[in-house]
Amino acid sequence: MSVVTLDNTITLALSVRDRHTSAEWYEQHLGFATLYHADEAGWSELQTNTDGVTLGLGEQSEPAPGNTVPVFGVADIAIARAALEKAGVRFDGETETIEGMVSTATFYDPDDNALMLAQDLSK
Repeated sequence: MSVVTLDNTITLALSVRDRHTSAEWYEQHLGFATLYHADEAGWSELQTNTDGVTLGLGEQSEPAPGNTVPVFGVADIAIARAALEKAGVRFDGETETIEGMVSTATFYDPDDNALMLAQDLSK
């Protein structure tokens, strides 16, 4: 039995040097559509060709290729995090919030693969 109820969405987060250039590449080569560029947050998001799946591009000066982080949508991040913590799941720091946009919390599976919860605050 699951301790957390996930939304029917997932974002695959990649680190890139230049979000705008990368977004254009994904549009041209894979047919994705840019949803938005949040320049103040260093984040861009694209709709993939799969319902409920988006690609997030996080800008970093030294990206870590091969380090994709699945980001699972939740209705209430505080409730989801508390349930996972109660079950012994390890989190990396506090929940981070960009007001009016998103709250996120990074956690780890038993093999130390990073995963993330995200609550959409733009609704």
